[in-house]
Amino acid sequence: MRLTPEQQWLFRLAGFVRLPDRLPPETVREMREAIEDDIAAAREPLVRNAAGRIVRLSDALDRAPIFRQVATSPLVLDPLEDLLGPNIELLRNRHNHLTLRLPDRRAEALHRDVPQWTRGLVTVLFFLEESTCEKGCTQLVPGSHLLPWAATPAEVIERGRLQDQVVRAEAPEGGLLAIDSLLWHGVGPNKTEQTRATMTMGYHSVDDLATTEEPQCLLARGGRPYAGNR
Repeated sequence: MRLTPEQQWLFRLAGFVRLPDRLPPETVREMREAIEDDIAAAREPLVRNAAGRIVRLSDALDRAPIFRQVATSPLVLDPLEDLLGPNIELLRNRHNHLTLRLPDRRAEALHRDVPQWTRGLVTVLFFLEESTCEKGCTQLVPGSHLLPWAATPAEVIERGRLQDQVVRAEAPEGGLLAIDSLLWHGVGPNKTEQTRATMTMGYHSVDDLATTEEPQCLLARGGRPYAGNR
């Protein structure tokens, strides 16, 4: 399903938008089973917490085929085309991971997915379990993608009192959330005994000034037109 003009406008203004469709329950189930298999086998590359438990599986695109199928499916690329245009790349070296949010009373610090204006990027969160405030749902600072770049993130957060402006984006199982890469965001504390599984992918428009193909970019839709001076 495509985005309405109003949804596109809200993304530009607020820095985030919920995508119209949801992952089918059978797709979510297949993704979670693949995650459980990789955790049980401790398939690298992965990240463990201080207690030694696996909390992230990296290189999702090179794991079970279901992850690439979902990341390049029309239910994601159709609305993204309204934000990025017809030529879309999926990044291997930004996000491209599966995260398991374990019970943890600590909140993640606010951050940006890219530090400054060098490359526009849309981050998509695929919620594989219900995400509620109690489980540490995604925290967003609306409009903060328009704030200027600063060398010290902590200074921006403190000076701008960004934490006071946080909104919490709850999501159902199978929900999809797109955010501007420059939006300040984070994860809240998981106060339950449950997990919150997500897949995170990064997308951007094809660079029409690039003369060589970037191996870290997977063409997800369209082509790679060249529009530079020869």
